[in-house]
Amino acid sequence: MKRIVISLIISMTILSTVSAAEVPRESAPLCATAEQIILTENLVADVLSEVQKGMGYAEAKAKASRIIFNAVISNQTNGNGFGILSAIANNAIFQYRDMYLRPDFYAENVEKVRAIIAPVIEDYKSGKITYAEAEFNARNKIYQSINPNFDPGVEYIKDPIYRDIPPVDNSLFRIARKLLIE
Repeated sequence: MKRIVISLIISMTILSTVSAAEVPRESAPLCATAEQIILTENLVADVLSEVQKGMGYAEAKAKASRIIFNAVISNQTNGNGFGILSAIANNAIFQYRDMYLRPDFYAENVEKVRAIIAPVIEDYKSGKITYAEAEFNARNKIYQSINPNFDPGVEYIKDPIYRDIPPVDNSLFRIARKLLIE
């Protein structure tokens, strides 16, 4: 009898772990460590799975915040605070919700972004530039694909109010981060 119960518990754990969604690494804040991302993933993976199936952003954010808050209060977060863990969860929820609402956008733009930032990816993979430089260069390449006259050397020197930066969907930057991380 004990073996059956133990077998059921183990199989339920495996099944629930397999179906849980991961935190997309490209959506995590830049200051987040791998430990914090994994911890957040363990806490809110079920919520992320529900978002992939259509749960709304506000409901998912509230659920994830409650789970993280309870984990922080009960000292189950290895000293990590509510602020960073909830930021990781909120970014992941936002990305999964966006991907649920606009799957065609992501499918169409992965190859476009890959073509735009191909030289940056090559430089990063070969070690010529750091990740921070690669991300900055990828962002500029995306801006220049929208407006070929965009000159980062001129625009970033200006006061932020007077900058003429092309309007770009932030999802393109997330796709670029994903391509750089791969």
